[in-house]
Amino acid sequence: MKRATNTTHSVDYDAVEAEQHKGICDWVKEHLNGEVTDIRRLERWRPQWKVTYTANNETNAVLFRGNRSIAGKQDLKFEMEVMQALEANGIKVPHIYGWVDSPKAFVMDWIDTEDRAPGMLHTAIDNPSTMSDERWQAMLNYMEHLAAMHAVPVDEFTHIKRLSTPPKTPTEIALHTTERMYSVGKQAGHIDPPLEFLQQWLRRNVPLHRTEAHFIAGDAGQFMSAGTDVLALLDFEIASIGDIHWDLACFRGRHPYENMGDIPALYRRYEEVSGRQVDLAAVAYHTVAFLQLSGIGATFFMQPNAHGGNWIEGALEYASISRRAYESIAELQGISLDYDLHLPEPTIKRWEDSGLQKLCVDIERLPTSSVFESWERDLLHSIPQFLLNHARYRDWFEQETVADFNALMQTLGHNITTSNLIDADQTALQVMADMQSTTNDSGNQNPKLDEAWVQAQHKRILRFSMLIAGTNPDSENPLFHRLDPIFQ
Repeated sequence: MKRATNTTHSVDYDAVEAEQHKGICDWVKEHLNGEVTDIRRLERWRPQWKVTYTANNETNAVLFRGNRSIAGKQDLKFEMEVMQALEANGIKVPHIYGWVDSPKAFVMDWIDTEDRAPGMLHTAIDNPSTMSDERWQAMLNYMEHLAAMHAVPVDEFTHIKRLSTPPKTPTEIALHTTERMYSVGKQAGHIDPPLEFLQQWLRRNVPLHRTEAHFIAGDAGQFMSAGTDVLALLDFEIASIGDIHWDLACFRGRHPYENMGDIPALYRRYEEVSGRQVDLAAVAYHTVAFLQLSGIGATFFMQPNAHGGNWIEGALEYASISRRAYESIAELQGISLDYDLHLPEPTIKRWEDSGLQKLCVDIERLPTSSVFESWERDLLHSIPQFLLNHARYRDWFEQETVADFNALMQTLGHNITTSNLIDADQTALQVMADMQSTTNDSGNQNPKLDEAWVQAQHKRILRFSMLIAGTNPDSENPLFHRLDPIFQ
C-alpha cells in the first residue's frame, strides 16, 4: 500500500525546541539583562513558555506568548498592540516588554498566581471547572475592569491597522466581526448548513437600535486573580470595535468550559458599575454572533499539518458551540427544541473498529518528552477514539440528518428529497442562498421558517455531540451543557 505524503516527518523537533530556547535566552539577555534559569512550555493550544531568569541578583519570570499554528500572520502582533494601548489607558493588563522574532512571540509579565481553568472543553470534560467563593467575588470585581475597558475612547486604538476604521452603522457594528470570520471560513470550505444558517440569521436580525461602538475584548471574562483581587486581564486576540453586549455574551459562550458563575448576576453588576442598562435581547443576539465566530474558528483547529494544533478540541467545540448558538436563537424567539434523542446500538465495522482500537492502544504506549508532553499524547489518543465512535454511529447520524432535511423541505413547501448527506448539504446551502435572496428583495422575515430550520439544525448538532461522546445527552458532561437562560 502506497504511503500518503508526510510533510512533517523530516522535522527534528528536538532541534526546533533547542532553537526556540536559544532565541528565548538571547532575547532575555539582550532586553532584560538576565540569565535564563528555566523554560517551561505551558499546556495550551498555542506555544507559550514561562521563562524564569535572574537579573541584578533577583529572580523574575516572564511569559513568552507565541503564535497559534492556525493564526494569521499579523494576529499575534495585533494582540500585543492592543494590550499596549490598554496599558497606556490604565487598564490592568500584564506589562508588555516587546516583540521576539525567533521564536515568534511577545513578552509580558508573568502573573504569579494559581493558574485559571484553561477554558478548553476536552479538559473540562475530565476536570469540570469549579467556582470558589473568592473567584466569584473576583468575577464581580472584574466587571468594573470590563466597564473601564469599554470606556476607553475608540480613537485610542485607531493606530492599530485592524481597528483603524471603526464600524459606524448598526449593521456594521453588529456584523463586521462575524462577516470577516465567515469569509475566511467560506474560502476554506468550512461553512456547512448549520454555520450558513447562523450567519444568515445574524444578517436578518441585526439590532438596529444598537448604534454605539466601543472597544471590546472579543473573548471577555478571561483574567488572573488572587483571592478576590483581579490581577490582570488577558487574551485580546479577537479584540474589536463593536457592541459592548458582545463581551457580555462571552460569559455565556465560555461557560461551562471555564465556570462563570451566576451570569445574570454578572450583568446586574455590570449595570451597577457602568451606569448602562444591559439589553438582554442584544446579549442573546451577540451570543449567537460570538458562538458563530467561535464555531467557525474551531473548524480550523483540525488542519492536519498544523504542528501543535488541537484537533479534538476543534471537533468538540464545533459541536458544543454551534448547538448553543441555536439554543440562543430558540430562547430569543420562543422556539421549542427536542432533546429526547437516543443513540442506537453501535454498528461494528470490523476493519475500522479493530484498526482504530489498535491505534488507541499503541498511542498510549508512546514515550513522552519535552517536545511531546503527556498531555499532547492524550490529545493524539483522542482522535482515533473519536473516529471509533464516528465509525460506529456515522450511518445513524447521516440517515437521521437526511430524514430531518427531507422533512424540513416538505415543511418549507419544497418538493425535494435527497438520499445522502452530501446531496442534502449541497441542497440546503442552495435553498438558503435562494432564501437570503428572497429576503433581501422583499425585506420580509418569516419566524416560522426560522423555527423549522433551527429545530432541524439543532437536532443535527446534538446528534453529532452524541456521536462524539458515544452516549445519549448527559447533563453531567460539559459537552451537552445547555446554554444558560437569561430571560426570566
